[in-house]
Amino acid sequence: MRAALALVAMLAVLPAHGQTSYMIGTWFGRGQPHDALSMYIDRMRADGSWRGEYRACRHGKPLDQVQTGRWTLDGDQLLLHVETVDGVKAPRTDAYRMLAHDGRAQKYIALPSGFAYTPRRVDDGYQLPPCDLIS
Repeated sequence: MRAALALVAMLAVLPAHGQTSYMIGTWFGRGQPHDALSMYIDRMRADGSWRGEYRACRHGKPLDQVQTGRWTLDGDQLLLHVETVDGVKAPRTDAYRMLAHDGRAQKYIALPSGFAYTPRRVDDGYQLPPCDLIS
């Protein structure tokens, strides 16, 4: 019985759908195509769900957006399957190629644009900083 409970407990912490464990967590990055001052947080969960929080700063004021959906990683290809944008259904899939990763940082490029993202791991409670700290 103890062995069965231990197996169940072990399976509960494994990533769902074969997700790679180094992706699981909270990642903060700066920059988007055409906007070097923007920032984002990607919250990658073990169950394959994902929440992206984005902030663009215009004249010191934040313009925020939240996207939710699912993520998958197959080899070096990361797919973000967007389901909602600001709570409204807006399905699409964004593709990226993973170039480098470790427990603290990642580098990947958007396909097909080639725009490079370099987020770093942050605490799960991390929040986007105010615009006056980055502009």
